Amino acid sequence: MLKAGVLGAGHLGKIHLRLLNQSNKYELVGFYDPIKENAKKVAEEFGYKSFDTIQELIEAVDVVDIVTPTLSHFDCAKEAIEKGKHIFIEKPITKTIEEAETLIELTKKHNVKGQVGHVERFNPAFTAVKDSIHNPMFIETHRLAEFNPRGTDVPVVLDLMIHDIDIILSVVKSKVVSVHASGVSVISDTPDIANARIKFENGCVANLTASRISLKNMRKSRFFQKDAYIAVDFFEKATEVVKMKDAPKIPGDFDMILQNAEGIKKQIYFENPTIEGNNAILDELETFADAINNNTTPIVTLEQGTEALKVAHMIINDF
Repeated sequence: MLKAGVLGAGHLGKIHLRLLNQSNKYELVGFYDPIKENAKKVAEEFGYKSFDTIQELIEAVDVVDIVTPTLSHFDCAKEAIEKGKHIFIEKPITKTIEEAETLIELTKKHNVKGQVGHVERFNPAFTAVKDSIHNPMFIETHRLAEFNPRGTDVPVVLDLMIHDIDIILSVVKSKVVSVHASGVSVISDTPDIANARIKFENGCVANLTASRISLKNMRKSRFFQKDAYIAVDFFEKATEVVKMKDAPKIPGDFDMILQNAEGIKKQIYFENPTIEGNNAILDELETFADAINNNTTPIVTLEQGTEALKVAHMIINDF
């Protein structure tokens, strides 16, 4: 079992601690949190070992799980990598592109692995349909959240929209050629609501909306491709797959048939992929353990996390 330690014992950090503790692929060694009162409270309430310094925790583990505010990601990761430790790092990978690229070089130099916590890649609704998404030409995403002070140290693009940026980059195999965006600050000092239109070299267009000042939560994406429409509800963990094929010469009584202006007939049919229940955070942590143990490529690499960050900054810079 890999020895793991967590940096940061806030809301998400406590979730990571609980899941690492129950995983059969990790031995949870403990955690470090710079806020002494919080560290003491978490240690007393859950029985996890609290380390006095980051250095002591890093020395005691094989894998460092970084669940700190984005601004400290780089310093924490750099220190762990230079000690020869594998790193799991929450999204966004770092604050700046330069920091992210430095981490990539450091992992190569010290021969360690890194994975970024883009958890929606492990959402069961997405995993159920991702192999059906082929060359989408139009994508629309809405990620709306009720206001929460956590995360407001960064723009909504880095807080929420980056999830959808990563998903889109994972299915569109083409370069980004242009970005047009707008963002508005309502409560925070940084934009709380944003819209972006991303155009790819192959002609695909993605329209993304993110808000952290909505009255309800919504996390939906729709993918349009030739002969198919695929919708993913990341929040409800549900999918809708509508496909078209050449209509039979003699349609059945209940077949849905469309005919275009040229007289070509298509039959509409629905697929209902099986959605397996899972804990996406546990899955991302355990697949990282598999990548380390089997010396394979993590599902969400530091390079992929960096590409998502680059697009996020293109959006922010266009405000």
